[in-house]
Amino acid sequence: MTDIDYINKYYDGDKKEAKKRLEAGEPVQYIVGNVNFYGYEFKVDKNVLIPRFETEELVEKTVNLIDLYFDDVVDILDIGTGSGCIAITLNKLVDSNVCACDISSYALDIAKENNRLNNTDVKFIKSDIFSNIEKKYDIIISNPPYISRDEEIMDIVKNNEPEIALYAPNSGLYFYEEILKNASKYLKDKFLISFEIGYKQKDEVIKIASKYFSDSKIWGEKDLEGNDRFIFILKK
Repeated sequence: MTDIDYINKYYDGDKKEAKKRLEAGEPVQYIVGNVNFYGYEFKVDKNVLIPRFETEELVEKTVNLIDLYFDDVVDILDIGTGSGCIAITLNKLVDSNVCACDISSYALDIAKENNRLNNTDVKFIKSDIFSNIEKKYDIIISNPPYISRDEEIMDIVKNNEPEIALYAPNSGLYFYEEILKNASKYLKDKFLISFEIGYKQKDEVIKIASKYFSDSKIWGEKDLEGNDRFIFILKK
């Protein structure tokens, strides 16, 4: 389906105005105001990142690992939740208690609305990574900002999506380091950490993970396009 077809089918407002916004370089998801993620509808606006197919893969792979290694109800923490798509989808697919955090109040407002629209019971907390997190979890999952400031990205992304959800210091590695160096205090004895990463970051993220979790299984996986896109850390 083309963007024009998507507007014609799903946009309820002035379609001529919508097409002008599209021609001006605005993403169709922001124009229509929602996006399908893993078969569920999520509200999106310019305060949150538009969910990608790769993040659907992160959810699917994480669900498979939970099914394989965990037997009981799991406690999940989603760091940098944005629209809430990861947390809400996991809450639907897995027998779980899910907490999701973000530093952006605007993003949390969208996430809470999506929680209501999808009839899930995710708990949302305003937190700078772990700053307001108090309990321990079986699973920590995150698709953090991972783009370096000097990295070239498409204009439609650069000009529309929130910088806070895109860019990270230290060549895009800042949040992986910050999460991993503190994560042990918020994990149970048996745990899983799931990350989405930039396609060139596999070796560096594994190096960071090995520094803090040398006694755990650490591995990377590719997305459907054949790019290195995910890192998993498992302690059985």
